[in-house]
Amino acid sequence: MKYPEIQRRPTRQVRVGEVAIGGGAPVSVQSMTTTQTADAAATLAQIRRLAEAGADIVRVATPTKADTAALAEIVAGSPVPIVADVHFHFRRALEAVAAGVHKIRLNPGNIDDRGQVREVIEACRQRGIPIRVGVNEGSVPGAGGDRPLVERMVEAMAGYLEVFAEAGFEDLVLSAKSHDAATCVAVNRALAERWDYPLHLGLTHAGTVRTGVIRSAAALGALLSEGIGDTIRISLAGDPAEEVAAARELLWSLRLRKREGVEIIACPTCGRTTADVNSLAEQVRAALADVRGTLTVAVMGCIVNGPGEAAGVDVAACCGKGRAAIYRHGERLRTVPDNQIVDALVEEARRVLAGQ
Repeated sequence: MKYPEIQRRPTRQVRVGEVAIGGGAPVSVQSMTTTQTADAAATLAQIRRLAEAGADIVRVATPTKADTAALAEIVAGSPVPIVADVHFHFRRALEAVAAGVHKIRLNPGNIDDRGQVREVIEACRQRGIPIRVGVNEGSVPGAGGDRPLVERMVEAMAGYLEVFAEAGFEDLVLSAKSHDAATCVAVNRALAERWDYPLHLGLTHAGTVRTGVIRSAAALGALLSEGIGDTIRISLAGDPAEEVAAARELLWSLRLRKREGVEIIACPTCGRTTADVNSLAEQVRAALADVRGTLTVAVMGCIVNGPGEAAGVDVAACCGKGRAAIYRHGERLRTVPDNQIVDALVEEARRVLAGQ
């Protein structure tokens, strides 16, 4: 089935190690470690786990000299590009650049001395390292004033970019974040209209997994569907691997990245349903967890939507009273009893993967 494609906003492109951001490159997924960066072994272990989960880029906090001292070891052992998160101390940025990081995250609003910012710019220029320039609601100048927040955030960004323009440095990624989804959408639309730099999308302190995923999907999904956004982080309290899983699912859902592994489609269930659809779907997901190819499996609870869904997926089960019809590529193959549904779906899925 042919679905509409999202038309991406054209932007400049920067490179973070081997990962391209903007300029038509796939939207990349970022996360951030929760370890003490000075503990290189623990940080590397978490970076590797995030990379295995699907993170393209990982950011690490560098508030102290002990943190930047560990960066050379971290960069050397990381399977993905590393971004150094710098806020108040420009020397941490210089140390991170010297250690070989692939990108600097900088909030110029937290560094009062423009000369210090220019030192960071020059160091990054010499190493070919891009800088992400960030504006957060919590640190925007004029907080609490009568002027609209979005207006103040865009104005702050324009002020930050002056020093980069004066230095002739354009290897930039912009970000503007708020915990509020509507503000996030509005301010990033404004940035996209005014500048052609690639945009990093995300909400600050979005929340726990339960609430943060929804809040982030509301904002990022709206922007990405308009073609706005070149790299994303879904910020959640807790295990950062959850951030990566949520971000990848969002990109897969919008077809901005090619899905890897099995996509399970399951009906929401209602009074017509007699099978335990959720249990069946989770059993199929677990049985096919090793799959690295692209496959879509539908578990449907009744005849109303079942046949239609079966026509558009690789493998499907349409459940009825004590039995289910099994489909492959829209063709009805056979009917099996309830206790054979999972085995039948897995069998047909593996046949599809094997090209049978």
